[in-house]
Amino acid sequence: MNLLDLLIAPAYAQAAAGAPSAGPLGSFGGLVLPLVLIAVMYFLIFRPQMKRAKEHRAMLEKLSKGDEVLTNGGIAGTVTNIGENFITVEIAPNVAIRVQRGAIANVLPKGTLKSA
Repeated sequence: MNLLDLLIAPAYAQAAAGAPSAGPLGSFGGLVLPLVLIAVMYFLIFRPQMKRAKEHRAMLEKLSKGDEVLTNGGIAGTVTNIGENFITVEIAPNVAIRVQRGAIANVLPKGTLKSA
């Protein structure tokens, strides 16, 4: 026994362990967990996101003049002109802005701006 044994405990070799077992599912079990995680991600993340995008596209297709809309920036107004890529929104009498079609977040019920 030397001085170093007092500071650091000596490590002794252990007997070699047996071969690792494949588990209850065999080698197939290594593929099950990643596949389950991919399926969960699809149903919790990707599918709802695709559904919302589809609903947003449908809402933009049904947009017409006179609709009251809310933009992503929080500006509310009435649609006065619809182009292929841009929409003109009147936010006050004689004050109109042009926004991209995708910037329309929501179509408000008729009369919402009058009551505000």
